[in-house]
Amino acid sequence: MPWKETCVMDERMKFISRLLCGEKMAPLCKEFGISRVTGHKIWQRYQEQGFSGLPNRSRAPHSHPNQTPFEIEQAIVRLKKEKPSWGAPKIRELLSKRYTSIKLPAISTVHCVLDRHDLVKKKKRKKKFSSIAGYLSTPQHPNDLWCTDFKGQFIMKNQKHCFPLTITDQVSRFLISCEALSGTAEDPSFSVFEQAFKEYGLPGAIRSDNGVPFASGNSLWGLTKLSVWWIRLGIKIERILPGNPQQNGRHERMHRTLKLEATKPAGLNLLQQQEKFYNFMHEFNYERPHQALGMKCPGEVYIRSRTKYEGLDDLTYPGFDKTLLVTNCGRVCLNQSKIHISRAFANQPVGLNLVDDNIWQVNFMDYELGYFDEISRKFAPKDDPFGIKIDKRS
Repeated sequence: MPWKETCVMDERMKFISRLLCGEKMAPLCKEFGISRVTGHKIWQRYQEQGFSGLPNRSRAPHSHPNQTPFEIEQAIVRLKKEKPSWGAPKIRELLSKRYTSIKLPAISTVHCVLDRHDLVKKKKRKKKFSSIAGYLSTPQHPNDLWCTDFKGQFIMKNQKHCFPLTITDQVSRFLISCEALSGTAEDPSFSVFEQAFKEYGLPGAIRSDNGVPFASGNSLWGLTKLSVWWIRLGIKIERILPGNPQQNGRHERMHRTLKLEATKPAGLNLLQQQEKFYNFMHEFNYERPHQALGMKCPGEVYIRSRTKYEGLDDLTYPGFDKTLLVTNCGRVCLNQSKIHISRAFANQPVGLNLVDDNIWQVNFMDYELGYFDEISRKFAPKDDPFGIKIDKRS
């Protein structure tokens, strides 16, 4: 009958002993339940090594050419502990820059090393969704589109809130600005964007959500003074749909990294927190490789805009019947009639043309805002003169 694993050595010794006594190979193999090939191998091993060659030999290789060297494995672990939020591709890229003379392991090997040391965070599977609305642009070059948002506020060590205002370039992922503010008011936001424009030039468009100071639910077309300023500068406005942060997904992904690496622990005050943000910006832009960029850093891909920021030119309306200045309360006065437009246009000049009896067309720059009827004293705004794609649900 076939040999049992527990007595293989004994069976082989019996097999060899009976061969030594003169029994034939074929019937003996049949009796022991093994093939003649196996029988001849056992006999050959006995002839070469005696009875010491009969125990089972380990099938494990004497060397492991694919095993990661101990020093490289320890370097991977050290780099992961230095950059705990980085995954295997980024750790491998950092390994290549720190240790230029070693044979670089595969990304899968780096991942296995991290997993073996319990340094891999298991991800939950997410439901699939449509990430981008059809009306949003698809930029091809740096500065075609900037994205902006306030990362969720958090409490600093002095028990006061910090509201980080962030700006990124959509194509290169370059973090243009990350400012620690005490709130979401318009005035500080103006300063942040003006500084960004002075340093990097003007983008073709800016994408934001529908929150202040980028948009207002109480204003025509959701405009604010900040977004009107962007329009004056020739910047197109894009807004994601309410409740759809995935439409600004790259920016939101940056926020997740920002929260992990620059807010835990938080700074003592706004000044200390801003220092943490500056350090994060440098690492994010110039040290942290990005898979979608071919493992380049955003700073290697981003280039400044060719459209320089030079402030606002005077806005005039040649060929129009009247040019009026919008008051602080959002109105213009025409022949003792008050036309309420929007406070977002406060202190901005608008042009008026008489297009019919007592009917005036109101323009801001080259955009037709709507029509004013002097008799009924009512202003009829156009649906979406700026091409923002106003969401009817909001």
